[in-house]
Amino acid sequence: MMERAIESAIVRSVFGHSDISRRSFMGLVGGGTAAAALASIFPMDKAKAALLDTLGKPEKTDLNIGFVPITCATPIIMAQPLGFYERYGLNAQVIKTAGWAVARDKSLAGEYDASHMLTPMPLAMTLGAGSVAEPYIMPAVENINGQAIVLSNEHKDKRDPKQWKGFTFGVPFEYSMHNFLLRYYVAEHGLDPDVDIQIRVVPPPEMVANLRAGNLDGYLSPDPFNQRAVWENIGFIHILTKEIWEGHPCCAFAAPLSFATELPNTYGALLKAIIDATQYASNPDNRKEISAAIAPTNYLNQPVEVIEQVLTGTYADGLGEVKQVPDRIDFDPFPWHSMGVWILTQMKRWGYIEGDIDYKAVAEQVYLASDARKIMTDLGYDAPAESYKSHVIMGKTFDPATPEDYVSSFAIKKG
Repeated sequence: MMERAIESAIVRSVFGHSDISRRSFMGLVGGGTAAAALASIFPMDKAKAALLDTLGKPEKTDLNIGFVPITCATPIIMAQPLGFYERYGLNAQVIKTAGWAVARDKSLAGEYDASHMLTPMPLAMTLGAGSVAEPYIMPAVENINGQAIVLSNEHKDKRDPKQWKGFTFGVPFEYSMHNFLLRYYVAEHGLDPDVDIQIRVVPPPEMVANLRAGNLDGYLSPDPFNQRAVWENIGFIHILTKEIWEGHPCCAFAAPLSFATELPNTYGALLKAIIDATQYASNPDNRKEISAAIAPTNYLNQPVEVIEQVLTGTYADGLGEVKQVPDRIDFDPFPWHSMGVWILTQMKRWGYIEGDIDYKAVAEQVYLASDARKIMTDLGYDAPAESYKSHVIMGKTFDPATPEDYVSSFAIKKG
Protein backbone atom coordinates (compact mmCIF):
# COMPACT_ATOMS: atom_id res chain seq x y z
CA MET A 1 0.00 0.00 0.00
CA MET A 2 2.92 2.34 0.76
CA GLU A 3 4.36 1.54 -2.69
CA ARG A 4 1.01 2.33 -4.28
CA ALA A 5 0.99 5.73 -2.57
CA ILE A 6 4.52 6.43 -3.82
CA GLU A 7 3.61 5.45 -7.39
CA SER A 8 0.55 7.69 -7.22
CA ALA A 9 2.64 10.65 -6.05
CA ILE A 10 5.19 10.13 -8.83
CA VAL A 11 2.52 9.83 -11.54
CA ARG A 12 0.74 12.95 -10.30
CA SER A 13 3.98 14.93 -10.31
CA VAL A 14 4.67 13.89 -13.91
CA PHE A 15 1.25 15.16 -15.02
CA GLY A 16 1.36 18.31 -12.91
CA HIS A 17 -1.49 17.06 -10.68
CA SER A 18 -3.87 17.14 -13.65
CA ASP A 19 -6.34 14.29 -13.16
CA ILE A 20 -7.80 14.77 -16.65
CA SER A 21 -4.50 14.44 -18.55
CA ARG A 22 -3.36 11.60 -16.31
CA ARG A 23 -6.55 9.61 -16.85
CA SER A 24 -6.51 10.31 -20.59
CA PHE A 25 -2.95 9.03 -20.89
CA MET A 26 -3.62 5.94 -18.75
CA GLY A 27 -6.75 5.17 -20.77
CA LEU A 28 -4.87 5.56 -24.03
CA VAL A 29 -1.85 3.35 -23.27
CA GLY A 30 -3.03 1.25 -20.31
CA GLY A 31 -1.72 1.08 -16.78
CA GLY A 32 1.00 -1.49 -17.47
CA THR A 33 2.43 0.44 -20.41
CA ALA A 34 2.34 3.69 -18.43
CA ALA A 35 4.19 2.10 -15.53
CA ALA A 36 6.83 0.67 -17.88
CA ALA A 37 7.25 4.03 -19.61
CA LEU A 38 7.77 5.87 -16.34
CA ALA A 39 10.15 3.18 -15.06
CA SER A 40 12.28 3.60 -18.20
CA ILE A 41 13.03 7.24 -17.36
CA PHE A 42 12.61 7.28 -13.58
CA PRO A 43 14.19 4.89 -11.02
CA MET A 44 10.82 3.85 -9.57
CA ASP A 45 12.09 0.90 -7.52
CA LYS A 46 14.93 2.93 -6.01
CA ALA A 47 12.54 5.74 -5.15
CA LYS A 48 10.18 3.31 -3.43
CA ALA A 49 12.97 1.74 -1.42
CA ALA A 50 14.38 5.09 -0.36
CA LEU A 51 11.03 6.50 0.69
CA LEU A 52 9.94 3.36 2.50
CA ASP A 53 13.15 3.45 4.52
CA THR A 54 12.67 7.09 5.47
CA LEU A 55 8.95 7.30 6.24
CA GLY A 56 8.46 10.08 8.74
CA LYS A 57 5.94 10.98 11.38
CA PRO A 58 2.22 10.45 10.76
CA GLU A 59 0.77 13.17 8.54
CA LYS A 60 -2.29 13.22 10.79
CA THR A 61 -2.21 12.24 14.45
CA ASP A 62 -5.76 13.02 15.63
CA LEU A 63 -7.93 10.16 14.39
CA ASN A 64 -11.52 9.04 14.87
CA ILE A 65 -12.03 5.27 14.81
CA GLY A 66 -15.53 3.83 15.00
CA PHE A 67 -16.38 0.64 16.86
CA VAL A 68 -19.51 -1.35 17.69
CA PRO A 69 -19.45 -2.36 21.39
CA ILE A 70 -18.68 -6.08 21.13
CA THR A 71 -15.74 -8.21 22.23
CA CYS A 72 -14.74 -8.71 18.57
CA ALA A 73 -13.53 -5.09 18.68
CA THR A 74 -11.21 -5.84 21.61
CA PRO A 75 -7.91 -4.81 19.92
CA ILE A 76 -9.35 -1.55 18.53
CA ILE A 77 -10.91 -0.61 21.89
CA MET A 78 -8.09 -1.67 24.23
CA ALA A 79 -5.50 0.11 22.10
CA GLN A 80 -6.77 3.39 23.57
CA PRO A 81 -6.74 2.73 27.35
CA LEU A 82 -3.65 0.49 27.14
CA GLY A 83 -1.65 3.03 25.12
CA PHE A 84 -1.06 1.25 21.81
CA TYR A 85 -2.11 4.22 19.67
CA GLU A 86 0.08 6.56 21.69
CA ARG A 87 3.01 4.16 21.30
CA TYR A 88 2.98 4.84 17.55
CA GLY A 89 2.52 8.59 17.74
CA LEU A 90 -1.26 8.71 17.35
CA ASN A 91 -3.97 10.47 19.30
CA ALA A 92 -6.80 8.15 18.31
CA GLN A 93 -10.28 8.39 19.76
CA VAL A 94 -12.45 5.29 19.57
CA ILE A 95 -16.11 6.17 19.09
CA LYS A 96 -18.95 3.87 20.12
CA THR A 97 -21.36 3.22 17.25
CA ALA A 98 -24.87 1.77 17.56
CA GLY A 99 -24.70 -0.73 14.71
CA TRP A 100 -23.12 -1.72 11.43
CA ALA A 101 -25.24 0.36 9.08
CA VAL A 102 -24.29 3.44 11.10
CA ALA A 103 -20.61 2.42 11.10
CA ARG A 104 -20.69 1.97 7.33
CA ASP A 105 -22.45 5.28 6.67
CA LYS A 106 -20.20 7.28 9.00
CA SER A 107 -17.14 5.76 7.38
CA LEU A 108 -18.41 6.52 3.87
CA ALA A 109 -19.21 10.09 4.97
CA GLY A 110 -15.64 10.60 6.22
CA GLU A 111 -16.62 10.99 9.88
CA TYR A 112 -14.37 8.06 10.75
CA ASP A 113 -10.79 7.81 9.52
CA ALA A 114 -10.92 4.04 9.98
CA SER A 115 -13.39 1.65 11.54
CA HIS A 116 -14.07 -1.65 13.17
CA MET A 117 -16.03 -3.59 10.52
CA LEU A 118 -17.33 -7.07 9.87
CA THR A 119 -15.04 -8.97 7.49
CA PRO A 120 -17.65 -9.10 4.67
CA MET A 121 -18.30 -5.34 4.82
CA PRO A 122 -15.25 -3.97 2.97
CA LEU A 123 -15.81 -6.58 0.25
CA ALA A 124 -19.47 -5.55 -0.09
CA MET A 125 -18.66 -1.81 0.01
CA THR A 126 -15.99 -2.19 -2.66
CA LEU A 127 -18.46 -4.06 -4.88
CA GLY A 128 -21.31 -1.65 -4.13
CA ALA A 129 -23.44 -4.35 -2.50
CA GLY A 130 -25.83 -2.71 -0.07
CA SER A 131 -24.25 0.74 -0.47
CA VAL A 132 -22.54 2.99 -2.99
CA ALA A 133 -19.39 1.42 -4.41
CA GLU A 134 -16.27 2.76 -2.70
CA PRO A 135 -12.85 1.05 -2.68
CA TYR A 136 -12.13 -0.20 0.85
CA ILE A 137 -9.18 -2.05 2.31
CA MET A 138 -8.96 -4.53 5.15
CA PRO A 139 -5.32 -4.93 6.21
CA ALA A 140 -6.05 -6.75 9.49
CA VAL A 141 -8.53 -9.16 11.03
CA GLU A 142 -9.50 -8.36 14.60
CA ASN A 143 -10.76 -11.66 15.95
CA ILE A 144 -11.33 -15.26 15.00
CA ASN A 145 -14.11 -17.42 16.49
CA GLY A 146 -15.94 -15.55 19.26
CA GLN A 147 -19.60 -15.95 18.20
CA ALA A 148 -22.40 -18.34 19.16
CA ILE A 149 -25.94 -19.37 18.40
CA VAL A 150 -28.15 -18.58 21.39
CA LEU A 151 -31.69 -19.87 21.83
CA SER A 152 -34.38 -18.70 24.21
CA ASN A 153 -34.75 -20.84 27.34
CA GLU A 154 -38.21 -21.84 26.14
CA HIS A 155 -36.53 -23.86 23.37
CA LYS A 156 -34.34 -26.11 25.53
CA ASP A 157 -36.26 -29.06 24.09
CA LYS A 158 -35.45 -28.02 20.50
CA ARG A 159 -31.73 -28.64 20.18
CA ASP A 160 -32.06 -30.18 16.71
CA PRO A 161 -32.08 -27.43 14.01
CA LYS A 162 -34.63 -29.47 12.05
CA GLN A 163 -37.08 -28.36 14.77
CA TRP A 164 -36.50 -24.67 14.04
CA LYS A 165 -39.00 -24.20 11.19
CA GLY A 166 -40.87 -20.96 11.80
CA PHE A 167 -38.23 -19.58 14.19
CA THR A 168 -37.10 -15.97 14.00
CA PHE A 169 -33.36 -15.35 14.38
CA GLY A 170 -31.40 -12.16 14.79
CA VAL A 171 -28.09 -11.33 13.11
CA PRO A 172 -26.23 -8.03 13.50
CA PHE A 173 -26.00 -7.15 9.79
CA GLU A 174 -26.71 -8.68 6.39
CA TYR A 175 -23.06 -8.47 5.33
CA SER A 176 -21.75 -10.34 8.35
CA MET A 177 -20.15 -13.66 9.15
CA HIS A 178 -23.05 -14.12 11.56
CA ASN A 179 -25.57 -14.09 8.72
CA PHE A 180 -23.49 -16.34 6.49
CA LEU A 181 -22.61 -18.82 9.26
CA LEU A 182 -26.25 -19.04 10.41
CA ARG A 183 -27.40 -19.63 6.83
CA TYR A 184 -24.70 -22.25 6.29
CA TYR A 185 -25.55 -24.02 9.56
CA VAL A 186 -29.31 -24.31 9.05
CA ALA A 187 -28.89 -25.22 5.36
CA GLU A 188 -26.60 -28.10 6.32
CA HIS A 189 -29.47 -29.32 8.51
CA GLY A 190 -31.91 -29.16 5.59
CA LEU A 191 -33.58 -25.78 6.23
CA ASP A 192 -33.78 -23.03 3.65
CA PRO A 193 -32.90 -19.84 5.56
CA ASP A 194 -35.02 -17.74 3.19
CA VAL A 195 -38.09 -19.97 3.51
CA ASP A 196 -38.07 -22.04 6.71
CA ILE A 197 -36.89 -19.39 9.19
CA GLN A 198 -36.91 -15.62 9.39
CA ILE A 199 -33.65 -13.72 9.75
CA ARG A 200 -33.83 -10.16 11.08
CA VAL A 201 -31.09 -7.56 11.39
CA VAL A 202 -30.83 -6.50 15.04
CA PRO A 203 -28.04 -4.27 16.42
CA PRO A 204 -25.96 -6.33 18.89
CA PRO A 205 -26.83 -4.22 21.97
CA GLU A 206 -30.53 -4.92 21.30
CA MET A 207 -30.24 -8.71 20.97
CA VAL A 208 -30.87 -9.57 24.62
CA ALA A 209 -33.90 -7.29 24.98
CA ASN A 210 -35.47 -8.77 21.84
CA LEU A 211 -34.87 -12.31 23.09
CA ARG A 212 -36.46 -11.42 26.45
CA ALA A 213 -39.48 -9.82 24.74
CA GLY A 214 -40.05 -12.89 22.57
CA ASN A 215 -39.35 -11.03 19.33
CA LEU A 216 -36.55 -13.52 18.61
CA ASP A 217 -36.37 -17.25 19.17
CA GLY A 218 -32.60 -17.03 18.98
CA TYR A 219 -29.68 -15.22 17.41
CA LEU A 220 -26.22 -15.68 16.04
CA SER A 221 -24.52 -12.73 17.63
CA PRO A 222 -21.18 -11.36 18.69
CA ASP A 223 -20.29 -11.51 22.35
CA PRO A 224 -20.73 -10.39 25.05
CA PHE A 225 -24.43 -10.64 24.17
CA ASN A 226 -24.40 -14.42 23.93
CA GLN A 227 -23.00 -14.65 27.43
CA ARG A 228 -25.23 -11.80 28.61
CA ALA A 229 -28.32 -13.88 27.71
CA VAL A 230 -27.02 -16.65 29.98
CA TRP A 231 -26.07 -14.11 32.67
CA GLU A 232 -29.65 -12.83 32.68
CA ASN A 233 -31.10 -16.37 32.60
CA ILE A 234 -33.13 -15.86 29.42
CA GLY A 235 -31.13 -17.92 26.93
CA PHE A 236 -28.59 -20.70 26.49
CA ILE A 237 -25.64 -21.29 24.18
CA HIS A 238 -26.66 -23.82 21.54
CA ILE A 239 -23.29 -23.93 19.77
CA LEU A 240 -20.14 -21.86 19.49
CA THR A 241 -19.35 -20.82 15.93
CA LYS A 242 -15.86 -22.30 16.29
CA GLU A 243 -17.66 -25.65 16.18
CA ILE A 244 -19.04 -24.68 12.76
CA TRP A 245 -15.73 -23.37 11.42
CA GLU A 246 -12.67 -23.50 13.64
CA GLY A 247 -10.67 -20.30 13.25
CA HIS A 248 -13.24 -18.42 11.16
CA PRO A 249 -12.75 -14.65 10.85
CA CYS A 250 -15.36 -12.27 12.19
CA CYS A 251 -14.44 -8.62 12.66
CA ALA A 252 -11.68 -6.53 11.16
CA PHE A 253 -9.92 -3.20 10.93
CA ALA A 254 -10.89 -1.43 7.69
CA ALA A 255 -10.59 1.95 6.01
CA PRO A 256 -11.23 3.67 2.69
CA LEU A 257 -8.45 3.06 0.17
CA SER A 258 -7.93 6.84 0.07
CA PHE A 259 -6.91 6.86 3.76
CA ALA A 260 -3.89 4.67 2.99
CA THR A 261 -2.86 6.37 -0.25
CA GLU A 262 -3.24 9.95 0.99
CA LEU A 263 -1.84 9.42 4.50
CA PRO A 264 0.66 6.57 4.15
CA ASN A 265 2.63 7.36 7.32
CA THR A 266 -0.55 7.58 9.37
CA TYR A 267 -1.86 4.38 7.82
CA GLY A 268 1.39 2.57 8.63
CA ALA A 269 1.44 3.79 12.24
CA LEU A 270 -2.21 2.90 12.79
CA LEU A 271 -1.80 -0.57 11.32
CA LYS A 272 1.19 -1.15 13.60
CA ALA A 273 -0.87 -0.12 16.63
CA ILE A 274 -3.76 -2.41 15.64
CA ILE A 275 -1.60 -5.44 14.88
CA ASP A 276 0.45 -4.96 18.06
CA ALA A 277 -2.74 -4.75 20.14
CA THR A 278 -4.19 -7.80 18.38
CA GLN A 279 -1.11 -9.84 19.19
CA TYR A 280 -1.25 -8.66 22.81
CA ALA A 281 -4.87 -9.79 23.00
CA SER A 282 -3.93 -13.20 21.58
CA ASN A 283 -2.00 -13.99 24.80
CA PRO A 284 -4.40 -15.64 27.28
CA ASP A 285 -2.37 -14.23 30.16
CA ASN A 286 -3.52 -10.72 29.21
CA ARG A 287 -7.24 -11.44 28.95
CA LYS A 288 -8.28 -10.43 32.49
CA GLU A 289 -6.43 -7.13 32.23
CA ILE A 290 -8.06 -6.48 28.87
CA SER A 291 -11.52 -7.39 30.23
CA ALA A 292 -11.21 -4.67 32.88
CA ALA A 293 -9.91 -2.16 30.33
CA ILE A 294 -12.80 -2.55 27.86
CA ALA A 295 -15.68 -2.99 30.35
CA PRO A 296 -16.39 0.71 31.20
CA THR A 297 -19.42 2.62 29.97
CA ASN A 298 -17.62 4.42 27.15
CA TYR A 299 -16.49 1.06 25.73
CA LEU A 300 -18.57 -2.13 26.15
CA ASN A 301 -20.62 -1.05 29.19
CA GLN A 302 -20.79 -4.63 30.47
CA PRO A 303 -20.00 -6.40 33.75
CA VAL A 304 -16.34 -7.39 33.86
CA GLU A 305 -17.42 -10.92 34.84
CA VAL A 306 -19.37 -11.33 31.59
CA ILE A 307 -16.44 -10.15 29.47
CA GLU A 308 -14.01 -12.40 31.36
CA GLN A 309 -16.19 -15.45 30.65
CA VAL A 310 -15.93 -14.66 26.93
CA LEU A 311 -12.23 -13.76 26.76
CA THR A 312 -10.95 -16.49 29.10
CA GLY A 313 -13.26 -19.20 27.74
CA THR A 314 -14.41 -20.35 31.17
CA TYR A 315 -18.14 -19.79 31.03
CA ALA A 316 -21.61 -20.98 31.99
CA ASP A 317 -23.53 -22.34 29.01
CA GLY A 318 -27.06 -21.81 30.37
CA LEU A 319 -27.68 -25.56 30.42
CA GLY A 320 -26.17 -26.15 33.84
CA GLU A 321 -22.56 -26.66 32.81
CA VAL A 322 -19.40 -24.60 33.12
CA LYS A 323 -17.32 -24.96 29.96
CA GLN A 324 -13.58 -24.60 29.47
CA VAL A 325 -12.89 -23.42 25.91
CA PRO A 326 -9.74 -21.23 25.95
CA ASP A 327 -10.09 -20.32 22.27
CA ARG A 328 -13.79 -19.51 22.41
CA ILE A 329 -12.51 -16.20 21.03
CA ASP A 330 -9.02 -15.61 19.74
CA PHE A 331 -7.14 -12.85 17.96
CA ASP A 332 -5.13 -13.23 14.76
CA PRO A 333 -4.56 -10.21 12.48
CA PHE A 334 -3.65 -12.00 9.24
CA PRO A 335 -6.32 -11.46 6.53
CA TRP A 336 -6.26 -14.70 4.55
CA HIS A 337 -7.29 -14.17 0.94
CA SER A 338 -8.94 -17.61 1.02
CA MET A 339 -11.27 -16.39 3.78
CA GLY A 340 -12.26 -13.48 1.57
CA VAL A 341 -12.99 -15.86 -1.28
CA TRP A 342 -15.21 -18.01 0.98
CA ILE A 343 -17.19 -14.96 2.08
CA LEU A 344 -17.71 -13.96 -1.55
CA THR A 345 -18.98 -17.47 -2.37
CA GLN A 346 -21.63 -17.12 0.31
CA MET A 347 -22.60 -13.66 -0.93
CA LYS A 348 -23.04 -15.23 -4.35
CA ARG A 349 -24.85 -18.30 -2.94
CA TRP A 350 -27.49 -16.21 -1.18
CA GLY A 351 -28.00 -13.58 -3.88
CA TYR A 352 -26.16 -10.63 -2.32
CA ILE A 353 -24.04 -10.35 -5.45
CA GLU A 354 -25.01 -11.46 -8.94
CA GLY A 355 -23.28 -12.19 -12.21
CA ASP A 356 -19.69 -13.15 -12.79
CA ILE A 357 -17.15 -12.28 -10.14
CA ASP A 358 -13.39 -12.62 -10.04
CA TYR A 359 -13.24 -13.96 -6.49
CA LYS A 360 -9.47 -13.96 -6.25
CA ALA A 361 -9.02 -10.45 -7.64
CA VAL A 362 -11.61 -8.92 -5.30
CA ALA A 363 -10.23 -10.71 -2.23
CA GLU A 364 -6.69 -9.59 -3.02
CA GLN A 365 -7.77 -6.01 -3.74
CA VAL A 366 -9.52 -5.67 -0.37
CA TYR A 367 -7.70 -8.03 2.03
CA LEU A 368 -4.18 -6.61 2.22
CA ALA A 369 -2.31 -9.69 3.36
CA SER A 370 1.06 -8.31 2.22
CA ASP A 371 0.68 -5.22 4.43
CA ALA A 372 -0.24 -7.35 7.43
CA ARG A 373 2.67 -9.70 6.75
CA LYS A 374 5.17 -6.83 6.56
CA ILE A 375 3.97 -5.17 9.77
CA MET A 376 3.81 -8.48 11.65
CA THR A 377 7.38 -9.25 10.56
CA ASP A 378 8.60 -5.75 11.44
CA LEU A 379 7.12 -6.12 14.93
CA GLY A 380 8.77 -9.52 15.42
CA TYR A 381 5.66 -11.68 15.03
CA ASP A 382 5.32 -14.78 12.87
CA ALA A 383 3.36 -14.26 9.66
CA PRO A 384 2.16 -16.83 7.11
CA ALA A 385 4.21 -16.97 3.91
CA GLU A 386 1.11 -17.75 1.82
CA SER A 387 -2.30 -16.10 1.78
CA TYR A 388 -4.44 -19.01 0.55
CA LYS A 389 -5.30 -22.27 2.27
CA SER A 390 -8.20 -24.70 2.39
CA HIS A 391 -10.78 -24.38 5.18
CA VAL A 392 -13.06 -26.97 6.74
CA ILE A 393 -16.62 -25.83 7.51
CA MET A 394 -18.89 -28.39 9.18
CA GLY A 395 -16.69 -31.22 7.94
CA LYS A 396 -16.60 -30.05 4.32
CA THR A 397 -13.39 -28.77 2.76
CA PHE A 398 -13.45 -25.47 0.89
CA ASP A 399 -10.84 -25.14 -1.87
CA PRO A 400 -10.36 -21.43 -2.70
CA ALA A 401 -9.07 -22.38 -6.16
CA THR A 402 -12.55 -23.52 -7.30
CA PRO A 403 -15.05 -21.03 -5.83
CA GLU A 404 -17.69 -21.28 -8.57
CA ASP A 405 -17.79 -25.06 -8.31
CA TYR A 406 -18.20 -24.65 -4.55
CA VAL A 407 -21.21 -22.35 -4.97
CA SER A 408 -22.78 -24.78 -7.45
CA SER A 409 -22.29 -27.72 -5.08
CA PHE A 410 -24.96 -26.57 -2.61
CA ALA A 411 -28.45 -27.97 -2.97
CA ILE A 412 -29.92 -25.11 -0.91
CA LYS A 413 -29.17 -21.65 -2.24
CA LYS A 414 -30.94 -18.57 -3.57
CA GLY A 415 -33.07 -19.38 -6.59
